[in-house]
Amino acid sequence: MRIHMKSFKNIFDQYNWDHILSDIFHKTEHDVQKALSASNRTIEDFKALISPAAKPFLEQMAQLSYQITKKRFGNTIQMYAPMYLSNECQNICTYCGFSMTNKIPRRTLSDEEILQEVDFLKSRGYDHILLVTGEANRTVGVDYINNAIRLIRSKFANITIEVQPMDQIDYELLIDSGLYAVLVYQETYHKDEYKKHHPKGRKSNFDYRLDTPDRLGKAGIHKIGLGALFGLEDWRADSFFTALHLQYLQKTYWKTKYSISFPRLRPHSGGLEPKVEMTDSDLVQLICAFRLLDEDVELSMSTRESEVFRENIVNLGITSISAESKTNPGGYAVESQSLEQFEISDERSTEEVVTMLKSKGLEVVWKDWAHNWQ
Repeated sequence: MRIHMKSFKNIFDQYNWDHILSDIFHKTEHDVQKALSASNRTIEDFKALISPAAKPFLEQMAQLSYQITKKRFGNTIQMYAPMYLSNECQNICTYCGFSMTNKIPRRTLSDEEILQEVDFLKSRGYDHILLVTGEANRTVGVDYINNAIRLIRSKFANITIEVQPMDQIDYELLIDSGLYAVLVYQETYHKDEYKKHHPKGRKSNFDYRLDTPDRLGKAGIHKIGLGALFGLEDWRADSFFTALHLQYLQKTYWKTKYSISFPRLRPHSGGLEPKVEMTDSDLVQLICAFRLLDEDVELSMSTRESEVFRENIVNLGITSISAESKTNPGGYAVESQSLEQFEISDERSTEEVVTMLKSKGLEVVWKDWAHNWQ
């Protein structure tokens, strides 16, 4: 295993948030045209493509994104399902229904309950599962996650987790047990705003979370998912740092595959209003910008978004999509009324989403993209 002494933090510390945002807002029509005509787009081109100056070029961006997606991924899209194992959490997060300060019933699934949820998802055809928990090391720490992976690994082609950041040695253990991918969103790359939204708990450690993908890369994970929660800060600057993070990781851990997700703030218990609005048009622009920057990166769209939006975006760069999602532990088969982490928007069944995708000329793949590449 190669040892990398540096981390993304070394690069991140060289950038100033306000300067980046100013650069983006000062991009011109000429910069956008240059980015659109480039054969190998750079991070500077990405700035232009997410700038206000790119708005008049959105149709052209969408057409290029469509062409690239068809060339690279064909007429296929991968489906996955999230499965929430626990809503217990030791963090205070202003935007999350699971936050420790919210007075809600807490629940962590037993082995038997996990298998009940699995049976439901397998009956729907899913072969790629995303395990999600709150961040509570005492109840849903490494041992609990490891047990869950070992319990279900024979039932799925790919197992992904979205849980608390861990040490490298923990990830190595989980990989040996069958873990395939890890999603770890920075939420916001604005360090001061990050602290405001995470005042207590292990998640308040900005630098430890920032270095999590490095620990994953060193552990030899197959795939890493990145993203920011849009609404906490300006989406353009957060997206720049996400792209910067992605390019660093691709260069440093080149055997690993990568995905980007685009979560926008959704209603939840405790209800934080977005500081900066991200419109549907903004999100389309960003998805296309990422596809134009990187032809191979996977782009994922969850049920946070509306039916109409998801139907319009599936051919413009998106490679994976969820359906029939429940964001509460046991929500599929065990306890449908337990508290959700956030409200979903697209509530259609798996069958209805599959029918929609087929109407768009897409063939559904049930396994993970990166798995198919190997």
